[in-house]
Amino acid sequence: MTSNLTIVISYYKALENLNLILLGLQNQSDKRFDVVLSEDDNNPETVVFLEENAANFTFGIHHIYQMEDLGFRKNSMLNKAILKTQTDFIVFIDGDCIPDKHFVRAYQNHKKEGYIYAGRRVMLGELFSKNLLKKRNMSHLNFCTLLNSDSKKVKEGLRLPFPLALNSNKGLLGCNWGVAKKDLLAVNGFDADYVRAGVGEDNDIEWRLLENGVEFKSMKNKAIVYHVHHERSYSEDGVQANFRLWDEKKKANNIRCLNGIEQL
Repeated sequence: MTSNLTIVISYYKALENLNLILLGLQNQSDKRFDVVLSEDDNNPETVVFLEENAANFTFGIHHIYQMEDLGFRKNSMLNKAILKTQTDFIVFIDGDCIPDKHFVRAYQNHKKEGYIYAGRRVMLGELFSKNLLKKRNMSHLNFCTLLNSDSKKVKEGLRLPFPLALNSNKGLLGCNWGVAKKDLLAVNGFDADYVRAGVGEDNDIEWRLLENGVEFKSMKNKAIVYHVHHERSYSEDGVQANFRLWDEKKKANNIRCLNGIEQL
């Protein structure tokens, strides 16, 4: 089946999570997609894992990675991933977020140039996540089971024809959103000046896309992902440093960032 949408997975040192994500993609109701695995690392275990499991997946996986682990370089890798895509529309998820079985279909039904499409995430509890990683039973990712678990934001897992509240999205989350490749190229992709996690791969790119005339559309209660529990991997100091950098970027008003795709 011909792909007309690419899923870009931002990934770093979590093979168990990656396995669940790929299982979630294998179970998609709409098969018209391929995958770019954007690894912000150089881990031989990932290569071995993909070689051993490639036959289990019906979609293509293009694996790109860093030459060496230099710390957080997610935005740089995302720019490289954009250049590897062969489709007109790209959906971004993180390496700790499992897509619901109708995730691709939701984006297929809405995708259009000139729009950012942003969904939300169910926050799986620690106990639920441990059980899911152990048993890999994807059928447990349903509203009723989650409601009786230690998970949070379970209402985000309800699939509805309309969000529970109008205009209920509070900005773009880097773990679940999509946009036309043409619109990303128009703003020179992601700003690689952000070398700390927490802010930059979502706030900055959303700001520049909106400033360039792209409109925001909510995919809340349509495109659903399930976030696997883990301890926070970044510091509040890093987040605040990124916010200060973002303020500087907004003052300079370079809608086409100066350290993006064209600078690779």
